[in-house]
Amino acid sequence: MLRLLLINILLWPATILAQPPVILVLGDSLSAGYGIAREAGWVWLLDERLQQRGLAYQVVNASVSGETTAGGLTRLPSLLAQHRPDLLIIELGANDGLRGFDYPVIRDNLSALIRLGREQGSRVLLVGVRLPPNYGAAYNQGFQAVFQNLSETLKVPLVPDLLQDVGEHWNLMQEDGLHPTAEAQERILENVWPALAPLLEIAPEAMN
Repeated sequence: MLRLLLINILLWPATILAQPPVILVLGDSLSAGYGIAREAGWVWLLDERLQQRGLAYQVVNASVSGETTAGGLTRLPSLLAQHRPDLLIIELGANDGLRGFDYPVIRDNLSALIRLGREQGSRVLLVGVRLPPNYGAAYNQGFQAVFQNLSETLKVPLVPDLLQDVGEHWNLMQEDGLHPTAEAQERILENVWPALAPLLEIAPEAMN
């Protein structure tokens, strides 16, 4: 028993070092897979793609339907401590926009999320989204400008619109007009991949 214990102690640091780097997705219902099977969501498909390409990453989906930037800010410190992600994907803000929150509130919360991730040592990818057209062009433009300005000022990579080529196609949206169908998830992953792939430190041939 003593010999076995000594062997386990000696191997323990190597076991820790062998753990794959973590990609933590902090999002709302668009990443949690609202209304569809869990294995159909774009985050699940991302995990499958990484495995198929032999990329040793562990994907942790910490997305919660209905989450706001403030809610994410409350949860993120414990998630960072638990998972210590190499890469943090922040997909929040849509619910803030749907509730008509002021731009500075959304901007400040997203900025704090980015800062927390970087302080932990994570690289950060910010994901934006468009609001439904009934919110008006002025609010929509200001809302999207929050993400663009953060990307430029904080030098953080940005996915401009998670639902590009999805939200405008009713056959790819659920009946509520807010959440994409299972059939849309692969297209959503394709929207994320160009900004994500360079952060994975992979060979160029594995990026396509």
